[in-house]
Amino acid sequence: MKGKLTPRFYMRFSFAIALLLWLALTLLDVLQVLASRSQVDLGLSPLVPLLLIDLFFLFVGFHFRFRIKKIESGNFIDFLWQVFAIGLLATLISLAIGLFKESIDGSALANNPFLDAVLYSIRFGLISIFLISTFTVWKKLILYQKSKRLLIWWNIFEGTILLSIFYNFTGQVFQESAVFQVLFGAMALMGLILSANLKWVAYLNFKQKWKSILLILLVAIYLGYFFTSIYVPGADTPDMLAPIDNLFILSLFVFLLFYSIFSLLVIVFNLPTSSVFEKKMEEAINFQRLSQSIQQGENENQIFDILLASSMSAVYADAGWLEIERRGSDEPEIRRKNISPTNRLEVLSQISLSKQKTVLKNPLSKASIHDQTLVVLKKTNFKSALIVPLAIQEEIVGKMYLVNELSDGFNKEMINIINTFASQASISIENFRLLGEALENERYKKELNIAKKVQRALLPTQLDHDDAFQIHAFTQAAAEVGGDYYDTFRLGEHKFAVVIGDVSGKGTSAAFHMSQMKGIFQSLVQLDLSATEFLVKANKALSACLEKTSFITLTYFVIDTKKKSLEFSRAGHCPTLYYSSKNGKAEFLENKGLGLGILRNDNFKHYVFKNEMAFQKDDVLVLYTDGISEAANHDGEEFGYDRMERILNENAKYDAVSIQKMMIQKLYEFCENKDLDDDYTMVVIKFK
Repeated sequence: MKGKLTPRFYMRFSFAIALLLWLALTLLDVLQVLASRSQVDLGLSPLVPLLLIDLFFLFVGFHFRFRIKKIESGNFIDFLWQVFAIGLLATLISLAIGLFKESIDGSALANNPFLDAVLYSIRFGLISIFLISTFTVWKKLILYQKSKRLLIWWNIFEGTILLSIFYNFTGQVFQESAVFQVLFGAMALMGLILSANLKWVAYLNFKQKWKSILLILLVAIYLGYFFTSIYVPGADTPDMLAPIDNLFILSLFVFLLFYSIFSLLVIVFNLPTSSVFEKKMEEAINFQRLSQSIQQGENENQIFDILLASSMSAVYADAGWLEIERRGSDEPEIRRKNISPTNRLEVLSQISLSKQKTVLKNPLSKASIHDQTLVVLKKTNFKSALIVPLAIQEEIVGKMYLVNELSDGFNKEMINIINTFASQASISIENFRLLGEALENERYKKELNIAKKVQRALLPTQLDHDDAFQIHAFTQAAAEVGGDYYDTFRLGEHKFAVVIGDVSGKGTSAAFHMSQMKGIFQSLVQLDLSATEFLVKANKALSACLEKTSFITLTYFVIDTKKKSLEFSRAGHCPTLYYSSKNGKAEFLENKGLGLGILRNDNFKHYVFKNEMAFQKDDVLVLYTDGISEAANHDGEEFGYDRMERILNENAKYDAVSIQKMMIQKLYEFCENKDLDDDYTMVVIKFK
């Protein structure tokens, strides 16, 4: 069976051919100099060197066409960096050649025509490579978010550029041919029009724009330097190199310079607004975090932390803290950021002593309890403070203090942003408290207990396997019900399907979607599909019933104990931990894949991949959900992949049950009996 030729092969092949063509062209130049000095006719047509040059251009273009595909289309800095790197290399070599010629000036070697021919060929080859690579990158940038009309324009322009490669067969030069001048003018005009397509600039952040300015400026300098190297020759340059006689190279110079100048101007003019747009985007994201805090399973303290961090970021506050009133406690709970307890007390003292206080009405509420206070401070490192009350149903539940080292640190726009954040946080906290009260209801608890029993019944009590492997599972929900799922199915005498999944979110919603996944698995697994086909069909089925804000991560394995092979696909789930008895160590199988329900169309099939591997005796497969890998202790440290890997390496010699129990035991010891933040689920398979 013949292997498919990859883009990397074509890239290397075209580079090798281009190199051979350049060597042939250099050798031919040397032979022509030798023949001229010896007054001998080589008998070659003058079209031969022209043909070699044109083929060299074409194969260099093919090389960069395949090479540029390796870079992600949205990674603009990498595009520019590639052009800069090639230009820098070409410039350094060209300068080195110039310094070398200066160092031998006045010697017999300086007037050696053979040396001149070789050095010119090196310069011309490097410059051509730089121009063609830059043209390829500029094409990618111009066609970013392309329209049909733009694509037509570009195809015409690119076709004309390619045809211009062979214009040197006419023997016409710019200074003497009107046709040359008209064609050059038309191509320059098309290049000028296309240079106005700079949509990619809008997707650069402030830091990336500065990098782009530097890189494009250097590219423009390279272009100017190379143009003078070829078309502004010195007095000692041979006459055959002096005229502007290559329409292709000249057109590339002009187009590339046009786009460089346009890009620089547009990026520079966009710089002043970049930070503003980024700030507004950050504010929108922070507001969204507050709005969705309940849906994401955040608790009340996490909402307060989000509020404080978002507010400080939005108004450029240097420090801040929250004073939260807790029921049954006389002292408020303090949550600080960038300020010590002692410094906080000093600022509070200065606030109480300050006579420069301004009460600001909250436009979102008519009640006076929502009014903010702006305070000018003295005798402290902070010069201004903003006090924002936090109220739920007309009851003050706390205050937020934001302080700044500037005396006029808070303007009207900033205060309006804080009002919005505080109001949304109050709503989120109120919803959280209402939800907590509902959970405390006895009837609701009983219903959750029933749901827990039903959900447990959905998980298999017996896992399918044969004498070739052991399998053991463990699961524990963080709440009464959870969203973790695992199952097995016997596809044949020696063939088994194993699945593990995790529904986004927690609670009854996650449990409901878990039951949907159970039904889909039982329906599709009987079709004996490949791993990727199973995920594609499962995604299609879930897309019709899954909430738009929910998704399911999944890993699907097909084990063939007769062939001793594993076939698996991953849909955004945790990487599988695999112990190889042959290598004597564990590692994670980090194959790519997109979660079910994230992309709800036929394009999903492009984001799942089938993986195959063979297993051996005493190999171990550990499937788990992110509740285990991300479990944290009281210090906030996560259980983590490294710790799981180490535990498996130390216990791989035991059976599947012992491995699972040891892993969970180490997990509980690490968490120090801390309440579960997420569901724990693990399936361990050991091959015999």
